[in-house]
Amino acid sequence: MIDRQAAERIADAAERSYDFVCPPRILFGPGRVAEAGAVAGSLGRSCWLVAGGRAAVASGGRTAVEAAMADSGLEVRVVAVTSGEPTVAQVAEALAALPRAGRQDAVIVAVGGGSTIDFAKALAAVAADAADDEPPEQAVLDRLEGVGRGRALSRAPLPVVAIPTTAGTGAEATRNAVLSCPTRRFKKSMRSPLMVPRAAIVDPALSTTCSRSTTASSGLDAVTQLVESFICRVHRPLPRALVMEALPRALRALPRVLAEPSDAAARADLAHAALVSGMALTNSGLGMAHGVAAALGVECGVAHGAACALMLPVALRVNEPAVRADLASLERVIDPAASAHDAAAAASFIARIEGLCDAAETPRRLRDVGLARDRLPWLAENSGGASMRGNPVPLDPAALLPILEAAY
Repeated sequence: MIDRQAAERIADAAERSYDFVCPPRILFGPGRVAEAGAVAGSLGRSCWLVAGGRAAVASGGRTAVEAAMADSGLEVRVVAVTSGEPTVAQVAEALAALPRAGRQDAVIVAVGGGSTIDFAKALAAVAADAADDEPPEQAVLDRLEGVGRGRALSRAPLPVVAIPTTAGTGAEATRNAVLSCPTRRFKKSMRSPLMVPRAAIVDPALSTTCSRSTTASSGLDAVTQLVESFICRVHRPLPRALVMEALPRALRALPRVLAEPSDAAARADLAHAALVSGMALTNSGLGMAHGVAAALGVECGVAHGAACALMLPVALRVNEPAVRADLASLERVIDPAASAHDAAAAASFIARIEGLCDAAETPRRLRDVGLARDRLPWLAENSGGASMRGNPVPLDPAALLPILEAAY
């Protein structure tokens, strides 16, 4: 019979156990996109390209990828050109158009923002997992969390090479793909450790042509992911260590890029932070800011990064009593001269984040993104999911509603 102390030691050991997943291969640095052909060629014999729209073209990313594939002798087939956040219908349409022959030799290369990469990951997963007789849209729905039949992936997805052209979502390192459905009014994830891209090629130069608003919202998305994964209810030691390294760089880099878009060193620090934020969130969790942001995207069509930026200061103030020491630790790693008193250091960190949001000129109130006041109860009811479950302070809709009313 195990005594109580032994049982406590076993429980403690269980809490300290963890998995860590990330892309098996990461290529980081200016000009690395030129290696896309060699990387894809190591994973398949043909390239199925999922490309972003104007941004991927403007960045030069699509042209560079197609040239790299040609240099490696890989045939390129464009299977989707994305626009905006991916929907169930869009992925189903691309799935229906994929050829049946040659799937075992295909590698999906995604070049674009986080939405493009999520599109590619979902397409790769369902293309490999769905039976031939499954209707495409139902096949997608059935593999989303909380939708359809909730089917887990039973087969490894087609290999994905992710090449981001923005610095924000970290989708190149995550194990999920977020899809929306305007007709059913939801935004849900397809999630599996098998969905982590087989390779991530992060070339900071590809983000140089992003607009100021995209740079701001994407950068604050990465900051939100770093912070929430550090303080979330289920945090892990490796992600926290990565956050401590990447967050100070992100907070210094974003204002520099907003002031001088051609600052290559700052662009590289932001791209690095975005990559790390993807690894951090996929191995820990998130919180209230992301939980509300997803519902805001459904209701108002607001860009995900802008919604995260709006909600992060609110979430920090709500959670501060529960995670004061963690916030103080983040402030001290950014500013070694910060107060030794946790309350003061935590307050300085929250003020720092609010100042960054002001400098980025992202929306600060819910009314600023077009939310009608009478939709606040709907927002509270629909701000849930895995992100909200990770919030340090438990929040049900009744507890969340007055917080949203104060942020209106």
